Amino acid sequence: MKKNDVARMIDHTILKPEATARDVARIVDEAATIGTFSVCVSPSMLPLEVPAGLKVACVVGFPSGAVHPSIKAAEAAQAVADGADEVDMVINIALVKEGRREDLEAEIRAVRDAIPAPGLLKVIIESATLTDEEIVMACQASEAAGADFVKTSTGFHPAGGASVHAVALMRATVGERLGVKASGGIRDAQTALAMIEAGANRLGISSTLAILEGIEG
Repeated sequence: MKKNDVARMIDHTILKPEATARDVARIVDEAATIGTFSVCVSPSMLPLEVPAGLKVACVVGFPSGAVHPSIKAAEAAQAVADGADEVDMVINIALVKEGRREDLEAEIRAVRDAIPAPGLLKVIIESATLTDEEIVMACQASEAAGADFVKTSTGFHPAGGASVHAVALMRATVGERLGVKASGGIRDAQTALAMIEAGANRLGISSTLAILEGIEG
């Protein structure tokens, strides 16, 4: 893949708790210069002024996901009102661990309902904490609840971030019906390209400049 093609698959991300408005402004400038799909920021950074063509993504229930569904829905609604084009929500992982598929679907649907069209919903399943069977269940619940993407990781969990195996399994589960976003621990070009080869069509990356430098074209 060419450098520009990969750039258009990237959500250029800054989610460190200590990030300042100046840091976010720098990320926006970088994203506009290198041509990423979007910037991904914390809710407190909205509203955010961006150039035409650059999308804004915002996280919800981040990073633990252990938040009441009504709070996640309200957070998503506020993010959209503040200009977010896309919402990346973290599921309550305990619902997967306990096999509570209906409750998981209800949680995701509550957030989905808070995002008017054409707003896009990505569901972070924290794949490194899940078994293969749990990954499949989380993806199926996300699809049933109206998600647009399933996403591997927050990048903040000690269990780790994206893996090629998880991305391939997520893609096999949702087919071409949903997008798959690989995020967490992607720090070099080789890893980024491996995630794309496995089926990711969006990448959440904070080391965007370094990664693109490693891709020809």
